[in-house]
Amino acid sequence: MANLAQVGASKVAENMMAGFLTTHVLDTARGCPAPDLKIILFRVTGEGREQIAQTVTNADGRTDTPILPAGDFATGTYELVFHAGDYLRATGQAGEDPLFLDAVPIRFGMSDAAAHYHVPLLLSPYGYSTYRGS
Repeated sequence: MANLAQVGASKVAENMMAGFLTTHVLDTARGCPAPDLKIILFRVTGEGREQIAQTVTNADGRTDTPILPAGDFATGTYELVFHAGDYLRATGQAGEDPLFLDAVPIRFGMSDAAAHYHVPLLLSPYGYSTYRGS
């Protein structure tokens, strides 16, 4: 019979390995994480796209849990939509309407069913970049 410490350690390891898709947002204009930024995840199909998750970044600019955990993971094409305009307005960086950047879509493919994909957004009021992180 496993003791309580072993069960707890097992749960922590399980949760750390639960994610196949994670993301975070960094505000490159201010040099800090971007908290309270809404992110929506879509699965892209031949018929369009289907929303499968929605979350908000925490104080560290990350999501509290993987945006697509292992139990829901499937290979295919996905789209993350970062609601940058709301964040830029809240931080006084928006400028005049219409905003140069409002909703920032990033469409990408995941082909390895056993891989951890990390898709961050580096954001400023007039530009952004992304990459496949780890």
